[in-house]
Amino acid sequence: MIGYAVCGSFCTIAASLETLEKLTKEYDVLPIISENVRRFDTRFGRSADIVARCEKLCGREAVCDIVSAEPLGPARPLDAMVIAPCTGNTLAKLASGITDTVVTMAAKAHMRTARPLLIALASNDAMSANLANLSRMMMRKGVYFVPMEQDDPQSKPFSLVARTELIPEALEKARMGVQMRPVFLEKQRY
Repeated sequence: MIGYAVCGSFCTIAASLETLEKLTKEYDVLPIISENVRRFDTRFGRSADIVARCEKLCGREAVCDIVSAEPLGPARPLDAMVIAPCTGNTLAKLASGITDTVVTMAAKAHMRTARPLLIALASNDAMSANLANLSRMMMRKGVYFVPMEQDDPQSKPFSLVARTELIPEALEKARMGVQMRPVFLEKQRY
């Protein structure tokens, strides 16, 4: 079973859910929904709709609280876990060992099993305030990143966003213990 955690980078959730739909055709997937995704309706969608779509795609109730996330380690192991999107806030907490959210608890519990954690970063401060956290997580054994790019280098010069369509390939590589490369991509020109 693959854990699939969705954090509150609201502008990237639609793309993440498209990838989740593809993964559910190949894997048994357990949805994990952050407190902010469950709590906030935004211009990018209603929280209830996002949760319902995740649960429908996966065919099971989402893990939505810390108590339910804690057993995802040795007591209820996952083959791999994906965080898509992973906000800069969640990345910072993971890098610092803080487990005060459902997603950070699920990731911490999962990392105890030495199975792969795949991060699809979506952060406006990835190359400024969060650069040290990005580096710290890249050095962690068993942690892998979905290749990423600057989504808008002119208006958001410190932002990085994972290419969510690469999650299936990055997940397969992570399950083999390999980081998909290159990690940092040039912006696609259309």
